Amino acid sequence: MLINEIILGFIGLSGGFVVSAGIFAFITMLGIIPRLAHRTGTANHIYGYEWMIILGGSLGNILNLFVKAMPVAVPGLIIFGMCSGIFVGCLAMALAENLRVIPIFVRRMHLKKGLAVILLAMALGKCAGSIFQFFFQGT
Repeated sequence: MLINEIILGFIGLSGGFVVSAGIFAFITMLGIIPRLAHRTGTANHIYGYEWMIILGGSLGNILNLFVKAMPVAVPGLIIFGMCSGIFVGCLAMALAENLRVIPIFVRRMHLKKGLAVILLAMALGKCAGSIFQFFFQGT
């Protein structure tokens, strides 16, 4: 019985590491941090930006794992709301700028046919993943 719990704990921890590494890689790939530092003129504080993202992600995971209910006062909600809004805005800005990637990819790969199939496969994969998560989230 103990070995089963150890194995399940290891699998869960490994899955968490993979997901968090994917999120941090996604943020890094989008180039949010250098772009934000460039636009705000604070390029000399880029290591501070990176450390805040690492500490914020780690603290969020620890709170999510160990704290069941956390009483938060109104100023805490205001600060959290502002930080969340800034993050979502920066992420949306970076994603909007990366929409230019598909036409560049098509030109560089010399795709004459098959772009519709690639986009359809991406859309169907996203749809299948959403349906799977919706129907099997409680199991």
